[in-house]
Amino acid sequence: MPTNFPPVLTIDGPSGSGKGTVARECARVLGWHLLDSGALYRAVALAALRHVKNYAENEALVLDRLLHSRVEFIDRINDEPLVLLDGEDVGPALRTETCAAAASTVAAMPSVRAALLQKQRDFRRYPGLVADGRDMGTVVFNDAEVKIFLTASAEERAHRRYKQLNDKGFVVTLPGLLDEIRLRDERDSNRSIAPLKPATDGIVIDSTGMAPQEVVEKVLELVKEKWPS
Repeated sequence: MPTNFPPVLTIDGPSGSGKGTVARECARVLGWHLLDSGALYRAVALAALRHVKNYAENEALVLDRLLHSRVEFIDRINDEPLVLLDGEDVGPALRTETCAAAASTVAAMPSVRAALLQKQRDFRRYPGLVADGRDMGTVVFNDAEVKIFLTASAEERAHRRYKQLNDKGFVVTLPGLLDEIRLRDERDSNRSIAPLKPATDGIVIDSTGMAPQEVVEKVLELVKEKWPS
């Protein structure tokens, strides 16, 4: 275990790969802190949707809104972190497909990514951190000791997202979700800043056909190999 910095496990991957569920359970088992970077970008996107007209074409105004917004995360055992935007619980609003699409657009803005970089790194504290996102292992915590890239087929990811949103009461269609996922994959993988890809020293896990607990166990095995005690 490093002597100067708390240990970090990064779990990157495309939308619907299950990285959020896996990261949350790994953090619970390990007793580590959790960074859901996707929720951070969605909170910024939500602020932009609410306050910036034509936000996709106004990067400067999105950055200004970010700098004047207060985003807070509160860890909750056995549940997703509570996300507050200027004191308001915005958890349900962050889970809509509109917000997810906006987050993908906002995440491609260089000034926004730069502004959020240190905010994300500040989550690194003892006893350790599980960081979930798209560039955790390649950019934000490129010195992390264990880096996972979790993926699955687009069709399976669409089915998972469909079930998740239906269970939460959202009305969505499977073909629409599949189109959204494919579009987001293309946008995230081809952006010029921090494109979605596995770290060169990362481990790719294809979770197609795997239960979440199977993936968790596999990741925890890798963590145990790195830190036996």
